[in-house]
Amino acid sequence: QVQLVESGGGLVQAGDSLRLSCAASGRTFSSYVMGWFRQTPGKEREFVAAISWSGGNTYYADSVKGRFTISRDNAENTVFLQMNSLKPEDTAVYYCAADSSGRMSTIVHGRPETWGQGTQVTVSS
Repeated sequence: QVQLVESGGGLVQAGDSLRLSCAASGRTFSSYVMGWFRQTPGKEREFVAAISWSGGNTYYADSVKGRFTISRDNAENTVFLQMNSLKPEDTAVYYCAADSSGRMSTIVHGRPETWGQGTQVTVSS
């Protein structure tokens, strides 16, 4: 099982960009489906983006489609979330997630095996 550590969060202004990184430990990272979620106080964690083990398939929540891009570097055991045109409503704690099933649906439906500890993203208006 992998362990996940997110980084790259911070405070930005509306319209700015930010790139989150998620570093994974473990030799089998390249076989994991990966994803990003976010959560604000009082709300359930919501799906943001998912990427297949090869990086060839991606899937996004409607709220971020066209603004966010998920990618991965299997040689570096890292998955990224490039966030452009940020809005105040993007403010949340962002979590990285991993699953060994190989099925992106496991990520999309919020049932991954492993979660990171989260990184705060704050977008001011």
